[in-house]
Amino acid sequence: MPDRPEPSVSLNKPQVLVLSLAVVTALAACAKKEEAAAPAADAAKPAEASALKLDESKLPGVNRFTIADLDTSKDACTDFNGYVNGKWLAANAIPGDRTSWGAFEMLNERSIAVQRQLAEQAAADTKATGVEKIVGDFWATGMDAAKINEQGIAPLKGHLDAIAALDSQEKIADYLRTSAAKGENFLFGFGAEADFKDSKNNIAYASQGGLGLPDKAYYFDADKKDKLAAYEQHVAKVLELSGVAAADAAKQAKDVVAFETRLAKASVDKKTLQRDVSLYYNPVSPADADKLAPNFPWTKFFESQGVAVPKMFSLAMPDFHKEVSAMLADVPAAQWQTYLRFHTIDSASPYLSDAFVQENFAFYNQTMRGQKELKERGKRVLATIEDQAGEALGQMYVKVAFPEESKARMQTLVKNLSESLKGRIEHLAWMGDDTKKKAMEKWAAFTPKIGYPDKWREWNGLSTTRDSYIGNVLAAQEFNYKWNLGKIGKPVDRTEWGMPPQMVNAYYNPLQNEIVFPAAILQPPFFDPNADDATNYGGIGAVIGHEMTHGYDDQGSRFGPAGNFEVWWTDADAKSFSGRTDKLVQQFNGYEAAPGMKVKGDLTLGENIADLGGLATAYDAMKKATDGTPDPKTDGLTRDQRFFLNWGTVWRRNFTPDELKLRVNTDEHAPANFRAIGAPSNLPAFAAAFSCKPGQPMVREGDKQVVIW
Repeated sequence: MPDRPEPSVSLNKPQVLVLSLAVVTALAACAKKEEAAAPAADAAKPAEASALKLDESKLPGVNRFTIADLDTSKDACTDFNGYVNGKWLAANAIPGDRTSWGAFEMLNERSIAVQRQLAEQAAADTKATGVEKIVGDFWATGMDAAKINEQGIAPLKGHLDAIAALDSQEKIADYLRTSAAKGENFLFGFGAEADFKDSKNNIAYASQGGLGLPDKAYYFDADKKDKLAAYEQHVAKVLELSGVAAADAAKQAKDVVAFETRLAKASVDKKTLQRDVSLYYNPVSPADADKLAPNFPWTKFFESQGVAVPKMFSLAMPDFHKEVSAMLADVPAAQWQTYLRFHTIDSASPYLSDAFVQENFAFYNQTMRGQKELKERGKRVLATIEDQAGEALGQMYVKVAFPEESKARMQTLVKNLSESLKGRIEHLAWMGDDTKKKAMEKWAAFTPKIGYPDKWREWNGLSTTRDSYIGNVLAAQEFNYKWNLGKIGKPVDRTEWGMPPQMVNAYYNPLQNEIVFPAAILQPPFFDPNADDATNYGGIGAVIGHEMTHGYDDQGSRFGPAGNFEVWWTDADAKSFSGRTDKLVQQFNGYEAAPGMKVKGDLTLGENIADLGGLATAYDAMKKATDGTPDPKTDGLTRDQRFFLNWGTVWRRNFTPDELKLRVNTDEHAPANFRAIGAPSNLPAFAAAFSCKPGQPMVREGDKQVVIW
């Protein structure tokens, strides 16, 4: 998965989505939120005449490799990341409103600038309809700081009054059901996703949730005690802002932390979930689920959500749900009220008055990530639009910001990468014929999606206004949630996308065996229509190969050609594969992100497999595409050197210390500087390109060299 730039405001959001973070594998980061939408009947036509205009002179520049970037005081064979990126990193400090800065973030800023022009135009048209009305209403209300501040916490009064009346187990359980039906469920994840065993059809999935901190380790590990203490103070401050007296707020904050600590004990940690996607699939009958959680009957939950009670659904992480049921019986109602009150306000804080926004920023971004400044309001509102109505804005985005020729050239690149991957699979010496046959069947079934959906989602039924920012947010949450639930028990619509076109990212979805490349990533340094083949294959070519290889990483390889969760490996080949991936775990375990803080090779394994396979496949494709043509040796650099140099450019990135620590603990992607060096150090072609000698850091030989796909 890629690293999507850090969340604009908060780490803590309602648990609407169930599987995207675990199953869909993105290029940049895993903070992706699925867009819930029904496709429109007509094919997407981004090139059609549009009243929308784009002033490209107001857009920030892109980040592309130049010869001046190279730090020739460093040796590419010893410190490749420093050689390619050292000068740039030293000259480009992290902006105050971010916690990381590099190629992804620069493209994100460019996408934001495009989105802002479009949102402003939509808001100016008071007679707009369809997607432009939705975007315009969000923008106009989100930018009206005076009205938001005047309203204060008043928009949540109905929610808080309802929570204050919860004086029994039965009332609490009923509230959990009714609030979930509005898309306001932060206690556990619930939604539709393809059946692991029958990927053509959707079933319901329930998963764990309920924690305000990123992972269960934050509630128990000694080296994270400062973050837990800061979280408790944050809980108290939020409650204080809502009207609770300071002394009471401090006591109630301890109750919230104790409540979440109990949930954390029953939760599965992120590293375990990342290494075993099967934990998300636990098919049970509603009757059996009722026995597991008698105080929160799932039969009744389905009915309350307006969903026909199914014969089977996936109750993932059953121990978590068993614990929730137990807590309904033995946790005092007052403690439940405090927990629900805090999370209701905390989740809404980004859309409330300044005091709530500032406190939300102070903890989730400043304390947890080291961000110095709050993003300006426009960026925060655009992030909200992307979360709540991303594909509506995306439909506008591609009309002005995605040339059709980029899509055509990408289609050629995808085809070339696909052929190269086929060749690599066919020539694998370590894989037997039976497994190889299945691997080829999966290769033949890959579905690429480029730029934007073939069919746009339908937004009929979402009513937005110019009256209330948080009112629009809550309306969209409920609309999206109900649309998602409407998929349960129905065939999967394979035209849907899990990312909007304006997102700088890419992903692989094993349940549909598809690779997806939104329009916004198809810019330098990833894709440059004016660059040579070597540069583009080292950038977007490696990204394409990365997403394809996710179909064969440690978890993607557990899904077959049709997207079903199945065993298609012989025991011998599975053992051989595991032996090779274990070496990659060891390689990344050896990298030190900061003094005393090692990269987690097991947590990041899937991404590291994808980087290695993707880069190797892209190199093969580049050599095939340029076979028989002279090497122009641009700026004195050979074609092979430019290929690897652009790969390094993609991963130039600075992190704040807190952001780096958070990512090492919770992100399935290794820090960017290790992605720059990890894969190429295993490729003999890199050593040959830079005349590296045995024993140098960028030359892994013998038992240390990792060769998988």
